[in-house]
Amino acid sequence: MAIAPLPTDGGCRCGAVRFRISAQPLFTAACHCRGCQRMTGGAYSLSAAIPEQGFEVLRGELAPAGVDPGFGHKACPRCHSWLWTKHPMMQGFVNVRASMLDDVSWFAPFVETWTQEALPFALIGAPRSYPGFPAMEEYAGLLDAYAAWASG
Repeated sequence: MAIAPLPTDGGCRCGAVRFRISAQPLFTAACHCRGCQRMTGGAYSLSAAIPEQGFEVLRGELAPAGVDPGFGHKACPRCHSWLWTKHPMMQGFVNVRASMLDDVSWFAPFVETWTQEALPFALIGAPRSYPGFPAMEEYAGLLDAYAAWASG
């Protein structure tokens, strides 16, 4: 259902930054928080949690994105496209903005987060939905459920 063709590349709008994904996502998501709405200019952000060893920057310099440089958002300093997030608390994966991938034909969000801040028309009916973020103790089961869903 959501198996990425590997390797798959992506990049910013102007092409100055390019990256490659060589591992299947741990999960895919749509985040409806107001921060994501404001950073994307849309109703939500789409992301794929990629294992760190399966993510590589091919070219380009990076700049912090957003108002909190410690949060780990990365952007192209030229076109300011928000590319990915590697927050210090996000161990083992890079949260790649799915819309920055060259091929998004495989992408479907499995998880919907921050639905309490969603625009009323924008809920997408993902298989798993949370008013905020899932509780930490839910992630192991969530990863297993995503793996079964993505390969089904």
